[in-house]
Amino acid sequence: MDSENLIESFSEFAKFKNIDRPTMMKILEEVFRTMIRKKYGNDENFDIIINTDKGDLEIWHFREIVDDEFAEDSFDFDPTKHISLQDARKIEKDFEIGEELSEEIKLIDFGRRLVLTARQTLIQKVKDLEKDLLFQRYKDLVGEMISAEVYQILAKEVLLVDAEGNELNLPKSEQISKDRFKKGETVRSIVHRVEMQNSNPKIIMSRTSPVFLERLFENEVPEVADGLIAIKKIVREPGERAKVAVESFDDRVDPVGACVGMKGSRIHSIVRELENENIDVINYTDNLELYIARAMSPAKISSIKVDHKGGKVAVFLKPDQVSMAIGKGGQNIKLASRLVGFDIDVFRELELHEEEDVDLEEFSDEIEGWVIDELKRIGLDTAKSVLALSKEELSRRTELEEETIESVFDVLSAEFEE
Repeated sequence: MDSENLIESFSEFAKFKNIDRPTMMKILEEVFRTMIRKKYGNDENFDIIINTDKGDLEIWHFREIVDDEFAEDSFDFDPTKHISLQDARKIEKDFEIGEELSEEIKLIDFGRRLVLTARQTLIQKVKDLEKDLLFQRYKDLVGEMISAEVYQILAKEVLLVDAEGNELNLPKSEQISKDRFKKGETVRSIVHRVEMQNSNPKIIMSRTSPVFLERLFENEVPEVADGLIAIKKIVREPGERAKVAVESFDDRVDPVGACVGMKGSRIHSIVRELENENIDVINYTDNLELYIARAMSPAKISSIKVDHKGGKVAVFLKPDQVSMAIGKGGQNIKLASRLVGFDIDVFRELELHEEEDVDLEEFSDEIEGWVIDELKRIGLDTAKSVLALSKEELSRRTELEEETIESVFDVLSAEFEE
C-alpha cells in the first residue's frame, strides 16, 4: 500500500467517525513516529509532513555529515544522527563535513509488514478515540432525557439505539414494573450513568429515577422549563405513586395548577408515560407543619407534633382519615416521610366518649392482603368488628384456616392491650 492510499483511506474512515482534523493529524503523526522508532531506534532527527486532503506523506531524515575517520573510530557515531562524508557524497558530490543532509524516506522503505501494522494501528486508534468521545459525550448528558429505539428485548435488560446508532442499556431494575416494550418503538428515558467496561463505554438509562419525572415536567410544563416554577423535590414508587413539591417564583402563577393543566391535560400525559403512576403535586412551603399536612394529601390532618431533634413527626387524624394517610401498602406515608425528610407516625384522634377502633388496612404489614380481603368480603373492615365475632363464626363464614384465624386474633388483640 502506498502512502497516498494509506492517508486517503484513513482520512475517509476518520471523517466517517466524526474525528476532527487536528486529532486526525495527531494520530497520523503518532503512528508514523512509532514506525520510525521501530525501524531506526528513535525519531529525534525525523520530520513528518502530512497533507490529508491530497493524501501526501513526506518523511525527512536529517543527519550531520562527519569525517570518515570519526565514523570508524573515536567519534561517538550514531547512524540516526550522523552520516560519513563518503556516504553523503554518494547522494550528492558537493557535500562537506559539518553540513546537514536531508533525505526523504519512502513508505516502501519501512517494509510491507510495518505498513500493514500502521494501517491497523490507525484504525484501532480511531475506534478507541470514538469510544472515548462517546463516553465523554454521554457523561456530559447524565440526567438528560433522550428518545431511543428498542432493538432487542432481553430478560435482564432492554437494548436501545440512539439516533446515531449507539447502544444504550435499560436494565430491568431501571424499568417501571408495568413497562412493556416492542421492538422498533421509541422509548424515553434519562441517562442514569456511564461506565467503562472492558474498555467499552456502557450507557445505563433509567425510567425509575426521580430525575426522569422531573424531565417529563420540564417537557410538558412550559413554566417549569422557563424557570418560573421550581421543582423542589420528587419522591417516587415507580409505576405506583409519586409526590412532587413545586414552588412558583411569580405570585401570579399557581404552581400546582400550572403543573396539572386545564382539566389535568398536562399531568395526564406524564401519568400515561409512567404507566398510570399516581402523581400528587404539592405546593412547597417553608412552614414545616403546613408542608407536612400537604405532603400527607389526600388525608386531612387534625394536628401535628414535630420532634426536630429526633427527626420524627406525630400526625393526628380522625379515624376515617387514617387509611388514606397510610395509603395502599403504606405508600402515602412512606412517600410523605421521604418528601419532608422526617419519619412520620400516624395516630388516631378520638372524639370524646368514642371507643377506639382500627381499620384493617393498618395491619397490612402484619396480616397478608388476601386475608384482609377475605374479612372485608363478609363486611368486616375494622379490628373490633373482627374481634366481635367468635373464632368458630369466622371459620364458618370465611375460607380462612384455623391457624390463620388464630394469628389474626393475636395481632388484632395486641393492638388493644394496655
